[in-house]
Amino acid sequence: MRILFVGDVMLGRLVNETLKKAPLDYPWGNALSVFQKADVRMANLECVISDRGNPWTVTPKVFRFRTDAKNVEALRIAQINAVSLANNHTLDFEYEAMFEMIKILDEAGISHAGAGANLQEASRPALWETNGIRIGLIAFTDNEPDWEATDQRPGIFYVPIDREDGRAKRLFEVVHDTQKEVDLLIVSAHWGPNWGYSPRRNHIPFGHALIDQGAHIVFGHSCHVFQGIEIYQERPILYSTGDFIDDYAVDEIERNDESFIFMVEIEEEKITKLHLYPTLIRNFQTRLAGGKEAGRIARKMESLCAEFQTPAKWNDKEQVMEILFSGSL
Repeated sequence: MRILFVGDVMLGRLVNETLKKAPLDYPWGNALSVFQKADVRMANLECVISDRGNPWTVTPKVFRFRTDAKNVEALRIAQINAVSLANNHTLDFEYEAMFEMIKILDEAGISHAGAGANLQEASRPALWETNGIRIGLIAFTDNEPDWEATDQRPGIFYVPIDREDGRAKRLFEVVHDTQKEVDLLIVSAHWGPNWGYSPRRNHIPFGHALIDQGAHIVFGHSCHVFQGIEIYQERPILYSTGDFIDDYAVDEIERNDESFIFMVEIEEEKITKLHLYPTLIRNFQTRLAGGKEAGRIARKMESLCAEFQTPAKWNDKEQVMEILFSGSL
């Protein structure tokens, strides 16, 4: 089985305007050729899908991202199986838009986790089966504490990155309980600031704790650039998968237009490989990087992985990076 991950998928603003005229497969570019190799595909949905709602004004908010309801078809074209909604844009257009998005995703058959009518719903894992393998997705964020779901209030699954905080302990309990019900458990973490090629110091023990409680893969995002991959207990921690689709200005030092498609391979209940395909965002569209550009992006990741003693090998002929595993689920 192949599980594909991409970071922030933002279909709002200029991407949304482009999709009023362009075909709905436009944002994925030629990356769809890699998507077709996967059995399961996941992303962080960095916008709200809705035609409803008013801009969030209860607390200050600089950027608000919304895409038209019809653009859920763009996710279906990419065969996205599940998305994280625990992030800092799910409530950009208040509760009405969030609830419409949840309904739209449900009708499209796209699983989701991380937001809901109350804390119980927001912290509830998404569960489904693919090729006989039971998969679970839990999604949380340390962004936007004002959007925290409670027993009486809708919102997102907000968790501070503090292992002693009661909300973190609840997350660990959900992970521990869910891993008993599934064959493969993914924890999506929308955490930390927008910039920095190295994860925050407290992310590392927190990521370890998620694995210790039963997560098989930690799927991190929020930072606009990718970060190194750690193999802990023979399980991958993707601290940041970066940006995948957006309309953002590009920082010339921290290149937020560069990232990867991350493909985890599982054979006979073992995580055996992780393949990384370098990508670039151009004209509100993701493209597979090639030639010297791909090699340059890959070398940056090799260096970041080396900080975690993770051996990453670039295959220039195949234009893919490979990380090998030896452990089992």
